[in-house]
Amino acid sequence: MPELPEAEVVARQIRANLLGAQLNDCWVGRADIVREGLPTLSWYLGACLEGVARYGKSVALGFHKGNELRYVVAELGMTGLLLFRATQTKYPQHVHVRMSFTGGRESELHYWNPRRFGRLSLLDQAGLDCYRARRFGVDPLTVPRDEFINLMEARRGRLKPLLMHQQVIAGIGNIYANEVLFRTKLHPNHEVSRLRKVAIIRLYDTMQTVLRDAISCGGSSVKDFFAPDGTEGHYKQHHLVYGKEGQLCPNNCGRVIRRLQSERSSFVCPTCQRKSRV
Repeated sequence: MPELPEAEVVARQIRANLLGAQLNDCWVGRADIVREGLPTLSWYLGACLEGVARYGKSVALGFHKGNELRYVVAELGMTGLLLFRATQTKYPQHVHVRMSFTGGRESELHYWNPRRFGRLSLLDQAGLDCYRARRFGVDPLTVPRDEFINLMEARRGRLKPLLMHQQVIAGIGNIYANEVLFRTKLHPNHEVSRLRKVAIIRLYDTMQTVLRDAISCGGSSVKDFFAPDGTEGHYKQHHLVYGKEGQLCPNNCGRVIRRLQSERSSFVCPTCQRKSRV
C-alpha cells in the first residue's frame, strides 16, 4: 500500500532521527529479504548513515565508511514498513531485518513486511545508478511541467495504468491515481493520446497538489501504514473517491461513486469523469 507520500514521510522521519548515526549491528531473520549482495552486509557495520532519499515508493539509506559510499534500498512493496520500534501487537513476527544504531535520536530501525513483496538491496554507487535507471521513471514531485507534458504527449494507452507505470512515473499507486483523476475530472480509461495540452497541465497541477497535501498529512493510513515513529497518516480523511463506492459524489452532481474492475479497482463518478471529457 505505501505509495510516494508514505515513502516520503518514511524518508523524512529517518533523516530527522538517524542521519549521522553509526550502524553497529544488523540482524537478518530471512536471507531472502536481502537481495543483491547479502555477503557484503558486514561492510555496513561501523558505517555512518550519511543520506536518506526516496525513489518512487522506495527509500534509500546511504552509508559512508572510509572513502566508500554504499546503500541499503528498502522496497516497501504492498505492506512494507520501516519502524523505529515495536508499536503494534502483530508486529514482532513480521520483522525481517533489524538495524541497531548509536549516535541518533533513535537506536533501531526495523524492516517489517508480512507479505514479503518488498526487499532490501545492498548496492554500491554504480549499482544504485543501475537500479534507479531500471526501475524508476520521472518523479511526479520534481519533474518539470514541460517535461511532463512532453512525456504524456508521446504516450498511448489508458490514462490510469500510465500514471501507475513505475518505469514512466515513479511513486503513484492505486490510491493517489484515483484521487488525482477524480479531481482532474478525467476517466481512468481515457486514451492518453487524446488528451489536450490544457488537460495535461491540469493533471500535472492536481498531481502535485494531491501528493504534497498527502505528505503534509503524514500519508494515508489505509490498512497497515504507519510512519517510523508509529503514527498514522491522516490523508485518508481527505479521500474523495478511493473506497467510496456507493456514496454520493462529493461534487454534488447527484450521482454515486462507482467501482470499475480492471487491473486495479478504479473509483469514478459517471458524470464528473465521462470518458469524453478532456
